[in-house]
Amino acid sequence: MKKISLFIAMSLDGYIADSKGSVDWLSGQGSDDDNVDAYSEFVKNIDTVIMGWNTYHQIVTELSPDEWVYSDLTTYVVTHNPKASSDKIHFINENPVLLLRKLREESGKDIWICGGATLIQQLVREDMIDCYYITIIPTILGSGIRLFGKADHEIKLRLLKTRSYNGMTDLIYIRR
Repeated sequence: MKKISLFIAMSLDGYIADSKGSVDWLSGQGSDDDNVDAYSEFVKNIDTVIMGWNTYHQIVTELSPDEWVYSDLTTYVVTHNPKASSDKIHFINENPVLLLRKLREESGKDIWICGGATLIQQLVREDMIDCYYITIIPTILGSGIRLFGKADHEIKLRLLKTRSYNGMTDLIYIRR
């Protein structure tokens, strides 16, 4: 069965975007030469990426307008905005929990939950995430889009690994 992983960065105070939805603050405290390529390590075991419309729209309009950065992965965009799908990008208006239950039974590598907050919070509420890869950015935003919303139950996690570089800290947890 495929594993479902959240791989995301957040500010020290728990936000994944500032109050305008921007992520231009996602950097360490020094030069990029001090960074570790955690993404390349992570994505070796991934063949599917799931994201919400806002995340998709931000990628194609701001972060990488000239090139689809996840061309090596099959992408599912959970949206109410009808859009034509392609071989690699599928726009779906489906309950993400049901979609993930179906996808995790298929053969292949694991599934990455890329964002955004609404999608992540739905999946956390349903306890669908097996692994949490969270990078803490050395920034306090004070407001914005929270990674985790209010929950109606507790999810206990086990810390597998920590790594610090360039003022950032990677935290990797699995469910207990």
